[in-house]
Parts: sequence; C-alpha cells; structure tokens
Amino acid sequence: MNTGAGPATPGCSGLAEQLREWARALGFQRLGITGVDLGRDEQHLLRWLERGFHGDMGYMARHGTRRTRPAELRAGTVRVVSVRMDYYPAAARPAEAVLADPGTGYVSRYALGRDYHKVVRGRLERLARRLGERIGPFGYRVFCDSAPVLEKALARNAGLGWIGKHSNLIARDAGSWFFLGEIYTDLPLPLDAPETQGYCGRCTACLDVCPTRAIVGPYQVDARRCISYHTIELHGPIPEEFRVAMGNRIYGCDDCQLVCPWNRFARPTPLADFAPREGLDAPRLADLFGWSEAQFRARTEGSPIRRIGHERWLRNVAVALGNAPATAEVLTALRARAAHPSALVREHVAWALGRHGTGRRSDPG
Repeated sequence: MNTGAGPATPGCSGLAEQLREWARALGFQRLGITGVDLGRDEQHLLRWLERGFHGDMGYMARHGTRRTRPAELRAGTVRVVSVRMDYYPAAARPAEAVLADPGTGYVSRYALGRDYHKVVRGRLERLARRLGERIGPFGYRVFCDSAPVLEKALARNAGLGWIGKHSNLIARDAGSWFFLGEIYTDLPLPLDAPETQGYCGRCTACLDVCPTRAIVGPYQVDARRCISYHTIELHGPIPEEFRVAMGNRIYGCDDCQLVCPWNRFARPTPLADFAPREGLDAPRLADLFGWSEAQFRARTEGSPIRRIGHERWLRNVAVALGNAPATAEVLTALRARAAHPSALVREHVAWALGRHGTGRRSDPG
C-alpha cells in the first residue's frame, strides 16, 4: 500500500525530521510521507461512483484515475507529503447550542473563518520553498482540496490517522477537526508507516445521528442525501424530502463529527485565521436573509462560503426559516423575498411560507 518508486536516496533520508520541524513552525500539527499506490482505494472509489453516490458532482467521474494515480496528476510524482492542520475554533459559540436554537443559522465549523484552501496551500508553498532553499530545485505541486486528490487515503497511508465510518479521517490524539493538505513531489523521501488499524470498533454514533441518513453504511456516504452536499455542492433545488431534516443548517453539517467519541481529544486551533468572522458562529436567520448580494459578497470575502453565491445562500436560509418558529420576524423576512427574481429562491420561500401555513407551497417560476 505504501510503495513508491524505489527506496529513499541517502541525501533524502535526513530531510523527513527537518520537514516535520518546519511544518510545525508553519502551523501544521502533523506531517507524514507516503508513496503513490492507491490501488485498493481506486476500486472503492469506482464502486462509489457506480452507485451514483456522487450525485451531481460530475467532476468526480470526469477526473478518471488522476485522483487515485498521483503521477497522472503531476508527472514524476513518487512521494506525497501529507499534512494536518487543526481548525476547531475555541471562540465560536458551542455547536450544540446553535443547533438547538432554530432562530439562528448553523455554519459548519470549518467555514467560520478564512478560506482554508488559501491558508493551507499558502503554508505548504512556504514549506516547499524552504525545502528548495535547503536542497536546491526539485519537482513539486501543493494541494488542499483544490484538485483530484484522494487526500484521506493518502493521509492514512502517511500515518496521520484512519478513515472512520463517516468517511472522515480520524487521529487518535486529535479527533477529526482538521484540514488535510499535500505536496506531490519527485523526491524519493523516506516513507512513514501507514495507519493499518481502525479504531471505530462497534461504534455507530455517526450513522445514527445523521439527520438525512446519508451514511448508508459504515464507510459509505451517499452524497445525494448529505446536507453538506445540498447546501454547498448542489446548484438546483434542495429535494423537499430533506428540507425538514436540515433544520437550521445553512452551510454544511457537522453532526457526525460532533458525536464522534474521538473528538474528545480534539484541540482548538491556535491559528487566528480560523476564528469566527462576521458573527457567523451564531447568526440570526432573519438578518442573513436580508443581506443584499453586495452585503453577501462583502461579509463572505476571504471565506469558503462565498463560493456558493448569493442565490444559493438565500435558498439555504429560506429552508432554515421554514424550519424556524413562525414569528413575525421570520414571516416578514420570508415575505420580503417572495417575489425574488430567482425562481430558485422563490420556490424555497414558497415552501417555507407553506410550512408556516401561509403562501403557496411551490412556485414553478
């Protein structure tokens, strides 16, 4: 599983510990090195695609084997440097308290601060440049959820943790509240021991808690049922069968991580980049629904939330308002958007008003 293209050269053997030291100084909590053999994981991915679990994420299939064969994504790659960066924000209002307050919107904890793609990739570039200063030019490319990379399998192979029943990576000493990033390189660095054990045992907490039953079996997630998929990846209407179960989740869902016993070992992030911005750790839904497009763009500047755009933001918040108590504030907010130019927004507003016994249930637009 951890094979590469031959053994590490003598000149590379002393670099691993130096890389770990530099990585820690850059804010990464762990670094591991693995080869490029992902054969078994490729078969798992193909079966997942065959079952249609990727939904409308057609790019998952279009990328072909570039996701599971690193050298096809970056020619000459023989090693992958995998890193972990903790992101759980200690300053955020407790997730459970937000989920229990239907007048507020729940944003996945990873999206409360600065866009992680930029934070992780930027620091990986600095790590690679530091290595280049030490050994001279070498071939590499850095990634953080920014290209077809099978990041969790690579991290497991690099010894950073195991893939849990919810399909997230779990570390025994840190739970699962962390980002992953990679450096693909042609340097024959020494390999770290892979994580060959799983420590979920008989626990099924993540399967049991999933609001939409998206975890259809251990290690099997059907994105077509997942709230994160519906609120972030899906461009069209959110299927009505899942709207009530969404509750007040307006961007992503953390339920499977919130109940994971291993997250009692999670540590808050030391980085200010991931601290909550714009009060999004416990925002009032009616306030969010009143944001103009200009306000949305201004308040999500530098945030991963911006990628969904104002229209889908309103779609998501409308569903949450439909699940909120029918207060004057909620009804006023919904009625103000009932004639929105977007048919997508109008339909979700109509559904929400219908939930409160007023307005039409749908608007074909």
